[in-house]
Amino acid sequence: MSEEKTSDPNEALADEWAAALGEQGETESDDEAAAASFDELQDESVNEAVNMDAILDVPVTISMEIGRTKINIRNLLQLNQGSVVELDRLAGEPMDVLVNGTLIAQGEVVVVNEKFGLRLTDIISPSERVKRLS
Repeated sequence: MSEEKTSDPNEALADEWAAALGEQGETESDDEAAAASFDELQDESVNEAVNMDAILDVPVTISMEIGRTKINIRNLLQLNQGSVVELDRLAGEPMDVLVNGTLIAQGEVVVVNEKFGLRLTDIISPSERVKRLS
């Protein structure tokens, strides 16, 4: 153990790194590089039915939205029974159908057996959903 100990921890750490890099340089040659190997891509359409089965029982939240508005807290606190809040939609416009907050369809309100429902009039395509994100 004839190695000289330094009092500065940073110098000791730098010496350790220099020694490790020197050893690495001795064991690896810059001329020889190992070729990267990747697994071959598989056609996922074969497994698509199996993958869909895995998510069919996952619960999602579906909501219908008649419209939206922004209101400051002062006016919100003044709301009481009988107050009217103006929304950003016109009467007769289709309602939005949202799944976990993402618009997937539009429809019109119907009443069936004294319960409200929604008749879907337009399904939003996946490509259209992507366009609406930007």
